[in-house]
Amino acid sequence: MSSPHDFDFLHGVWEVHHRRRTDFLDPDSDWEEFPSTARCRPLFDGAANIDEIDMPHLGTKGLTLRLFDPESGQWSLNWSSSRSGRLFPPVIGGFGDADADENHGGRRDRGEFYGDDTHDGKDVRARFVWSGVCDTSARWEQAFSLDGGETWLTNWVMDFTRPEASREASREPVSETRSA
Repeated sequence: MSSPHDFDFLHGVWEVHHRRRTDFLDPDSDWEEFPSTARCRPLFDGAANIDEIDMPHLGTKGLTLRLFDPESGQWSLNWSSSRSGRLFPPVIGGFGDADADENHGGRRDRGEFYGDDTHDGKDVRARFVWSGVCDTSARWEQAFSLDGGETWLTNWVMDFTRPEASREASREPVSETRSA
């Protein structure tokens, strides 16, 4: 079962690498890639958070409001775009059982969230997956299904990296070599 602190890892500033299909429903469409910056802050003592992602390549910003429901033990993820100014239908779900994930110190490193929406006038089932969650990186994937969840087409992937972690990874140690 999820907990009200599942998204604590997301608080703060992130550099984000996007890879998304040019047509979310066409498996043969091209992929486009671009960078962005995201900022997330906690609300309700961690049982909620809000983030804003600035995507200059698309000329838009996005906002996600995440709310933990203590009765159901699930999260609702509510997305909005500065282009539309409206809230899209939420996806609902949570992270795996902490006891089953001992390798991560009890941290749940994968969450799945589902909801119903429309895209280009078609009814779709939406799935968000958070995976590889740690202090310095995480991955988010969006997929749509036109057949009620029988098959999925991943159409957007975002790789999150802490700005400090990106800079440190680019600083490779210089090794000294000596000739005889």
